[in-house]
Amino acid sequence: APAPVPRQRSANEVLMELVRVGSVLKVTAIDPVSATEVSMVGPASGSRELLLRTAKAKLAWVLRRKYGG
Repeated sequence: APAPVPRQRSANEVLMELVRVGSVLKVTAIDPVSATEVSMVGPASGSRELLLRTAKAKLAWVLRRKYGG
């Protein structure tokens, strides 16, 4: 099989992982460039979009604190 072709990464790309654990949803946001990750949990019955937005905002805050800017 041919080797996979690496894709270009966007400067603002964020990898998201969602894992349901009982009645809560754990969301992890990962910056693929620095391998910085943050996690948070919320109710599984709540707004998934709100959890994703909040996790991305938390990651941006951590990256600003870590690298300035």
